[in-house]
Amino acid sequence: MQRLPRASGDKHVAALKKAGWWLNHIEGSHYILVKDGSDVHLSVPVHKGKDLGIGLLKKLIARAGLTNDEYIELFYRK
Repeated sequence: MQRLPRASGDKHVAALKKAGWWLNHIEGSHYILVKDGSDVHLSVPVHKGKDLGIGLLKKLIARAGLTNDEYIELFYRK
């Protein structure tokens, strides 16, 4: 199993969009993502020059209903 990617919030937002999530709005530096048919929303901090913490990333992946392997595949897919 590959390790979860260390990257800035905007790159993780792009990966989540590939899974069907879309940007609803921005609150300060947090991108709020929603998915049709889901009551869940994801709040992803996007801070220039800072990587998203691995613990927060794991929680976001779980809330998105994905496994780590599924997420890694989305992250590296073009």
